[in-house]
Amino acid sequence: MAQMVTGLDGDGGLRSPDTVMRLARMGSAHPSRLSFMRTLLRRLKAEGWTVARTVFDIDNKGVGRAVYEAKGPRHTYSLVAFAHDLPDELRSDRVIATAWDTTFTLFDGVPTEADVDRLAANVPLQEAGRISDDELTLSRANRSVRLWQHVVERLAAGEQPDSEQIEAVGYLMRTTAVYGSGKFGAADRVKLLDRPLMSAPFHIEMLTVWLIRTFTLDLVEHMARIKGGPDAVAIEPALRRRIGVGNSTGLGMAPFLVTHPALLNAWIEAKETALARVRALPEACMEARAVFADLLARAAANVRDWRSEHPIQVMKLARLRNDLSALEAYLEGHPLGGKYPWDRLYRWAEDVLSLEGQEQLVSLMLEPHGALIDDLAAGMKVDEYESFRINGAQEIGAFRADLSKRYGWALNVDYAKEAHCARFWYVSEEKLEPRLGERHAEDGAEYEQPLAIGRDIRALADALEDYEAGALLADFLLAHPEHRHVVRRVQIAAGRPYSEIRDNLIDAEMLPIDMLRCKLAFFGANRFDPRSDRWVRICMFQNAPFPHELADAPDDEWAYPPLERV
Repeated sequence: MAQMVTGLDGDGGLRSPDTVMRLARMGSAHPSRLSFMRTLLRRLKAEGWTVARTVFDIDNKGVGRAVYEAKGPRHTYSLVAFAHDLPDELRSDRVIATAWDTTFTLFDGVPTEADVDRLAANVPLQEAGRISDDELTLSRANRSVRLWQHVVERLAAGEQPDSEQIEAVGYLMRTTAVYGSGKFGAADRVKLLDRPLMSAPFHIEMLTVWLIRTFTLDLVEHMARIKGGPDAVAIEPALRRRIGVGNSTGLGMAPFLVTHPALLNAWIEAKETALARVRALPEACMEARAVFADLLARAAANVRDWRSEHPIQVMKLARLRNDLSALEAYLEGHPLGGKYPWDRLYRWAEDVLSLEGQEQLVSLMLEPHGALIDDLAAGMKVDEYESFRINGAQEIGAFRADLSKRYGWALNVDYAKEAHCARFWYVSEEKLEPRLGERHAEDGAEYEQPLAIGRDIRALADALEDYEAGALLADFLLAHPEHRHVVRRVQIAAGRPYSEIRDNLIDAEMLPIDMLRCKLAFFGANRFDPRSDRWVRICMFQNAPFPHELADAPDDEWAYPPLERV
């Protein structure tokens, strides 16, 4: 590990949780070298994985099935895809939809014909069907209709699609869910914990999406050949890579960061450790400077193409464009020379740039330093059961000290004020999905889920006041079992400083999209486009190599768009 710089924030040079774990900053996160799409493709390439399309039985209406086998050193995983003829009036991004253009599952191994027939009777039904523990994920996607039609028509006529239209959308298919971890009968995560590739966070889901991207491009070219016959052409490789996979994500994803505190800590701590290592470098080598300058220009190009109509994101994008211009200007007068240049650059950004710009800079600073930080990806998985057991032998005095040290942000809020307890989280009856209610305007608060961590911490602190410092926590919990969930969180946080979002999650001003963006940035998503304060559209694997290109692709070159456009 590189030498630490005296004066860096926090223990060991890491930024303070009070800085990092606020929703405004979490909602300004950008993908990085440690994002799961990036770590997945690096591993697939390093281990020599290959992908073969073994079935492509699609008719002239675009209906049928396909199988893509991803084969590695020890395991094979197969995307089983089903294409449907969906009437326009049934096409919807909402989770309550019951029909889709395409449906998918990731099969553990190589499916037989009987397996595919079984899946054909269930996968298109999604929640209404059932899959087995031979299946690892369940997913569905809809076409971006206008761009899909444009691409088919152009290719059928022997012409390439308009690059500006592709830039404006970024994808031909948009997933509305990629379910895993035992949902609807799929294999539980414990089945995969001893498999190096799949034990990493969300590699199962990211592999599914990467293969869906390949199927999508194969399908659109197939439809062009049906329409254009011998005149049809394939998409040119450089333009093809500009097409990713879209996704619509809503409130169903938001509570994850709250209900998995140990895992959240592992993700954030890995990224913060990576940043601290880079800031601690005494010099910036010429190669790192060149990579940084190139990626800064490409990040600026990405922001120019990044579109949103949501007023919050429009404002943030305007600031980000200004931030990147300011960063370029600063570097012209202050090149990365002298001692500890990366730390100096970050400190300047804290004083000058918006949160969007600061977090974009963090990602850019990590990019040239793969040899220094990529090992941290291995620590982004955790055994959450290890931290689940409550230590009832802890004395109340020591427990209270931990609570006061780490939860000042929660104890300083007056939850009696309507604005500070304006919302409540619940699970919808129809789809069993998390939802957010307005406490003072809607019914249903009696079904509230235990996600109001700050308020519950305050209630716990009040209940502890009647106990002597030498009393045991077990005695307290026997009398007050309603506090078990939050007692557990305090004990988890004692050794995991980034395990807790340090904001009131039921406040009237809380933006759920901040939670969504944080998680999606760790996935590796980009082009965040909020459609409200509760759901967002993104793009995944844009610019990434396709399976047949992976072995020869420059390592991680795809993370930012090329400056030369087709």
